[in-house]
Amino acid sequence: MSDITTPRISDEALTERLTHALYPRSNAYDVRWVIENQMGPNALWLLEWLAPALGLDALRPCARVLDLGCGRAMTSVFLAREYHAQVTAADLWIGPDDNARRIAEAGFADRVLPVHTEAHDLPFAEASFDAIVSIDAYQYFGTNDLYLPTLTRLLKPGGRIGIVVPALREEIDGVEPPEHLRQWWEPDFWCFHTADWWRRHWTRSGAVEVEAADWLDDGWRDWLLWCEVVAEESPEEFHRTMARRVGEMVRADQGRALGFVRLVGRRK
Repeated sequence: MSDITTPRISDEALTERLTHALYPRSNAYDVRWVIENQMGPNALWLLEWLAPALGLDALRPCARVLDLGCGRAMTSVFLAREYHAQVTAADLWIGPDDNARRIAEAGFADRVLPVHTEAHDLPFAEASFDAIVSIDAYQYFGTNDLYLPTLTRLLKPGGRIGIVVPALREEIDGVEPPEHLRQWWEPDFWCFHTADWWRRHWTRSGAVEVEAADWLDDGWRDWLLWCEVVAEESPEEFHRTMARRVGEMVRADQGRALGFVRLVGRRK
């Protein structure tokens, strides 16, 4: 439920606070729009980090892209606006009517198609897409050994899949999280893994040739900044509360364990 609050700082001050040298494309988006439609870490920043490794600039105009786990379709609008893609915005939790309204308001109703679907039941033909993108979602369904081959059949031969996921700097031995994270740790966090883990996981599937598997340097700082802003400025109480809790965890960690991994694979 929305809990509209009066913004704590001006739009100009907020824009200055979130202007980031590493993400010039994202800087052009209305910060209030991004905050209102976020569902976790700043998805536009993460997608802009993924883009060079995925080769989005090299895609032909109107290339078909599946945005898997798109949430409120911000990343889908970004793909259509920045890379002229024809995007299928797929999500389980956000209804297509809700996303269709948001997409139309952004001016891309003719370029972005919202669909309601679960990641294991994708209603698309083989070789439907030039690329598949997933931002802060793939970790929830993609750790299964059998998942990637079923997903990449949707790619044209030579097409690429690229993801960014919350991740670990080093794999955790045993069944307990690091001591400094225990008060915040949730069972869902066991789907976080290292870049090497993801590289091995995708390579042994035989479905793709892994072209990138790397760690975002100082990604925890971006994560913390975003949590602080959302905790202060989100119009939804649920998101403010969640951002405060995650921000406390990231601040306590200081990049020792938590961050982001980028992974790109090309269909063989």
